[in-house]
Amino acid sequence: MDQRGLLQTTLLLVIGDFGRTPKINFSGGRDHWPRNFSVALAGAGIQGGRVIGKSDSKAGEPTDRPISIEDLGATIYTALGIDYSKLYHANGRPIAINKEGQPVQELFS
Repeated sequence: MDQRGLLQTTLLLVIGDFGRTPKINFSGGRDHWPRNFSVALAGAGIQGGRVIGKSDSKAGEPTDRPISIEDLGATIYTALGIDYSKLYHANGRPIAINKEGQPVQELFS
């Protein structure tokens, strides 16, 4: 995509729907864990080669620069040129497309 110039206008997002617990459960597996998960972003103004945030040694808890799912949403909207603070109206009711999230500015500078 980069060689063809497509990353200038395309946002590439690689994400799972959750992390995994740092401890093995009674069945020998790991359970869903929303506290830590990884995301890879490229293109659409995202600066490459950045690692933002850090977890403890067991990947159990964020320890540095935690980013909420709302922050990720605001970051995606910003990269796509969408106002993440906009309110839409449906049946006379305001609907926020992102509640309280802020873009991860380190990805754009």
